[in-house]
Amino acid sequence: MQGHIRKRTYTTKAGKETVNWYVVVDLGRDANAKRRQKWHGGYRTRKEAEVARTKIVGELHAGTYTEPTKLTLREWVQDKWLPTVRTQVKPSTFDSYQRNIHLHVLPTLGGRNLVDIGPGQLNTLYVDLLERGRRNGPGGLSPKTVHYIHTMVHKAFADAVDAGLIAANVAARAKPPRPRSAAPKELLFWTPEQLRSFFDLVAGQRLETAWNVSAMTGMRRGEILGLRWADVDLNSGRIHVRQALVSVAYKLIMSTPKNHLARVIDLDPATVDQLRLHREHQLTEQKEWGDDYRDGGLVFCKENGEPIHPQTLSQAFERLVDKSDLPRIRLHGYADLRVMPTSARDPLRGAG
Repeated sequence: MQGHIRKRTYTTKAGKETVNWYVVVDLGRDANAKRRQKWHGGYRTRKEAEVARTKIVGELHAGTYTEPTKLTLREWVQDKWLPTVRTQVKPSTFDSYQRNIHLHVLPTLGGRNLVDIGPGQLNTLYVDLLERGRRNGPGGLSPKTVHYIHTMVHKAFADAVDAGLIAANVAARAKPPRPRSAAPKELLFWTPEQLRSFFDLVAGQRLETAWNVSAMTGMRRGEILGLRWADVDLNSGRIHVRQALVSVAYKLIMSTPKNHLARVIDLDPATVDQLRLHREHQLTEQKEWGDDYRDGGLVFCKENGEPIHPQTLSQAFERLVDKSDLPRIRLHGYADLRVMPTSARDPLRGAG
């Protein structure tokens, strides 16, 4: 199986002759015993065709040969790759993939055939994104963002290799920018006394129990808002974290917890008592709304039972802190108060 070189001459409308050289290889016979040949080209010179022939024949003997495809990157990504990836990753991750691919990759490379894209085109794309990749204003994307885009491109080409569309992952030979190493951001926490002040501030408010559970369990924002009564065992004082409410393109969906790992959290007696009281208040609201109540079984929700958007919870926390004399901290830092030693948290319960 050596393959051979074929020469073809074309005449343009202007009467000018052009010559292209092709590599023709035998691929055996199909199911109907018909001989199958594949043409590769055209190359500008016979020498280029000879180099290509050596490479193609070598791949045939090594078992790494893939037939040339006219499939474009856009066709592969939109019609094949993204629909498959959607079933493999979390919805928020898929939304990120889809948004970045459509905004930053396909406008430049989407019309190119998969087999015609090489490391050079990818490197040029990355440089362009660094210099002027922003879509909401002048300037470029950060090295971290461009490297993230490269990670997605790498996976798209790796899956194209697995599908037999290309012989090698060209993204593996590209040179994406390295994310700049930055000093870790300091995560601020409140002292037990400051947390007690916050509890006093929110006492009697509708989300008082949500703030309490967040601080005492370390549950993330989406986990708090995705918590169902079916996952709360007040008799044994335990919470089973099985899902999280997340926003994908501002649409609310239920997803798995971070890292896809469910876990069990023990509750202190005071938090259990507060949850019992919260449940009573919620049942009263449900009766008041009657048939208009949308019961999704959520522990923390709107008055009519609908989910609370995660961003709404964050904004509510910021407004509360702004109204107080407490140091400004992120909601993430507030939830991480539970990492303080137990001895530092005990006064919170003793002061009640």
